[in-house]
Amino acid sequence: MIEKKQLKVSALKNGTVIDHIPPNSLFKVISILGLDQITSQMTFGTNLESSKLGTKAIIKISEKFFEEDDINRIALVAPKAKLNIIKSYQVVEKKDIVLPSNIIGIAKCFNPNCITNHDAVTTRFFVISQNPVKLRCHYCEKITDQDHLEIL
Repeated sequence: MIEKKQLKVSALKNGTVIDHIPPNSLFKVISILGLDQITSQMTFGTNLESSKLGTKAIIKISEKFFEEDDINRIALVAPKAKLNIIKSYQVVEKKDIVLPSNIIGIAKCFNPNCITNHDAVTTRFFVISQNPVKLRCHYCEKITDQDHLEIL
């Protein structure tokens, strides 16, 4: 008889699960959230089977809850991701990540001549497309697409 082996990841007592991340965006999400600097327990996986996406990535972070700016950063690189908030081992909230219509102070303008790249002016964009993400700069009106997006 062949014994099936299963690897198990311990359940989170308190924390956040970021699910449905496109596999090619996993390390972008880790980077923009500064998760490479945290001391809390973190588990991530990529190229996992998903009935909705084909494949997906997932991040589980113990004792970490995200502010609105962080959630907007996730939305810029993984607009279909979902957040599950865990408290006392139970999912207490599920959130679809939604890109707001305005992005303020969290992305850099692609145009090197934009005032935001030369003066102490907070960036401001209008979202003109959510998937793929396309942003129009409030100041110079240039379009920054997902391939040229730089998160601050």
